[in-house]
Amino acid sequence: MVSSEALAERAGTTGAQVRKDLSSFGSFGTRGRGYGVDPLHARIREILGLTRPWQVALVGAGRIGSALHAYPHFRDRGFRIVAILDMDPAKIGGAWEGTPIRDVGELEAVVGAESVEIVILAVPASAAQPLAERAAAAGVRGILNFAPVRLRLPEGVEVNNVNLAVELEALSHALSLEDARR
Repeated sequence: MVSSEALAERAGTTGAQVRKDLSSFGSFGTRGRGYGVDPLHARIREILGLTRPWQVALVGAGRIGSALHAYPHFRDRGFRIVAILDMDPAKIGGAWEGTPIRDVGELEAVVGAESVEIVILAVPASAAQPLAERAAAAGVRGILNFAPVRLRLPEGVEVNNVNLAVELEALSHALSLEDARR
């Protein structure tokens, strides 16, 4: 068993917030005793959609793409990078850990052949919107966008934007506030 306070401590929040958040998904745990770890873990995996594998295409075989492909915890959580695409002729035809790097011109064919539902875009801003539109038209349902641009896509295509500069700015702001309080 684990208490809401123990979960809160690990998540950097309060026990009350943990209880509130979990209650929005149904009934969890036993009052005064806490939560069974295995059932809670299984239910959270279900809520997050992690009870099945997800086929992922990585578009962009540069430094960010390479780092993302090497990240081992994607596989642990069921995210399988089944295709890597790039436009650089020097990279096309190579492979990362057995996954071939294909021409980005094959995007639509790869999405269909590999049943890709999620695309990770690790491309320059100028390439992101057209590639996202092509991926969406091919049936991709979710895009994790590392390009520093907001994508405009049809309803039904989920986009999560990761802007590392904005994240660093938020961190520097928090540190500046801390410095001002000293």
